[in-house]
Amino acid sequence: MDLRVSTRYEEVAAAKEAAGIVQKCVHCGFCNATCPTYQLLGDELDGPRGRIYLMKSMLEGNPVSASTQLHLDRCLTCRSCESTCPSGVRYGRLLEIGRELTEQRVGRSPTDRLVRFALRKILTSRRWFGLLSKIGGWVRPALPRVISRTLPARRSVGRMPPIRHSRRMLLLDGCVQPALIPVINAAAARVLDRAGISVAVAREAGCCGALSLHLGATAEAKQYMRANIDAWWPAIEKGCEAIVMTASGCGVTVREYGQLLARDRAYAEKAARISSLTLDISEVVTAEKPSGLPSGNARCVAYHAPCTLQHGQGVHGKVEGLLRGYGWQLANVREGHLCCGSAGSYSIFQPRIANRLLRDKLEMLEENQPEFIASANIGCLLHLGKEARVPVRHWIELLDPAAA
Repeated sequence: MDLRVSTRYEEVAAAKEAAGIVQKCVHCGFCNATCPTYQLLGDELDGPRGRIYLMKSMLEGNPVSASTQLHLDRCLTCRSCESTCPSGVRYGRLLEIGRELTEQRVGRSPTDRLVRFALRKILTSRRWFGLLSKIGGWVRPALPRVISRTLPARRSVGRMPPIRHSRRMLLLDGCVQPALIPVINAAAARVLDRAGISVAVAREAGCCGALSLHLGATAEAKQYMRANIDAWWPAIEKGCEAIVMTASGCGVTVREYGQLLARDRAYAEKAARISSLTLDISEVVTAEKPSGLPSGNARCVAYHAPCTLQHGQGVHGKVEGLLRGYGWQLANVREGHLCCGSAGSYSIFQPRIANRLLRDKLEMLEENQPEFIASANIGCLLHLGKEARVPVRHWIELLDPAAA
């Protein structure tokens, strides 16, 4: 796809990067076959190929309207299109740049800007989000159902294993997960303890930057990334083996720190090192094969593979293999490549599309009557849990020694 970048962008490194990505597209349309929004809406501009045309036009200096912004906003960033693209187009990165440039040229209403700013500040703050979630738990019976159903029931965290092994890894707590489902990281710590690995959390590490990045606030996202690198670096220098992610949405972003900070002279080398050390918890448990974990005793579980794990990180089959290996029966789930509709803040800004995808996904997950639905990302867990008829858990909880 030929492209001549407008002179207004010639000095913008991100625009040049976007142009290089656009030029790899051969407009074959394979991407539309796996795009959830194209399948739902049937609009070429709500599929990857159409959005690429819109971004190409923008880069060439043509007028950019609120309509362009809407079509980019409607993208889930599920990256299913990347899994089917024969040309290796890095669509996810292209969309991040496209959204940032569109924000600069189109802008938003004062109300929309305020809502997005508030979300970026509240959801990424463990202090403020933790306080609000506690208040929400106290008054949950009085809350409207549309709000109360998003708050999961509190579950016991259990005892954290002491740091006693010579092998060490880091866990990222993240933003929402420690406030709403803290048992996930506790379960991960207990499982890895059985493998002879002690895990620690760098308290100074916070938001991975994904929310700001997806909302077009790239500079803010990079501030979070640099802060996390600074928080993790002392442990890396002391021989920490890996940074383990229990939220695949955070994992895909941290794995791209090296790419996103490649032009930052002060952080480029460290960011690349951080990315190289980042692993999903399923990769670690698969490699280590810890003993003494509870058996599923052939109980049935339906597994939802988050888009950020299967398409973003390219991790396939590991969770399914682990669950089978520890005695769980996996329900057959049709069209496992499709998004559940959560997509970070997407379900807040695009509720109609998100809820339609949620209903479709739950129909496929529940059709074989599983005892549990399992996933690997906090956003998917919360979204699925709003309407699921069976408990929704992080898969690591099913292997938790404390649950035996």
